[in-house]
Amino acid sequence: MNKMRLSKAETRILEQYWKLGTCSVREILESLPEDERVAYTTVQTLVYRLEQKGALRKVKKIGNAQLFEPSINQSEYRIGLMRDLLDLFGGSPRLLVSNLLETGTLTLKDLRALQTAAPSSKSSRSRGGKGYA
Repeated sequence: MNKMRLSKAETRILEQYWKLGTCSVREILESLPEDERVAYTTVQTLVYRLEQKGALRKVKKIGNAQLFEPSINQSEYRIGLMRDLLDLFGGSPRLLVSNLLETGTLTLKDLRALQTAAPSSKSSRSRGGKGYA
């Protein structure tokens, strides 16, 4: 995936496409909770921006409605975000986690839960594996 920068609003629309699959702008608008509803043209603009950025693609037209589907999956997008985030910390996961601890975003309880949930990565490292979770 190339360096795709999405606004919060664009990400929210993309999340709806991941949830619903192939659909129209109107279907996306109607799928949003009442408190997140905006004008149809706003959603339409966001959808076309996502298409220009390569996150969505047109698949067909039914009447006047264009149907779009995601071009990237949620995992690919998250991996890109994580790489960008790590880049902010010089590529150091330790600095990232340290910052999360300092700001209270991550607690020691969270760290302990992660540590107990990841014994398989330790065992694969000790067997000479790459240790990817």
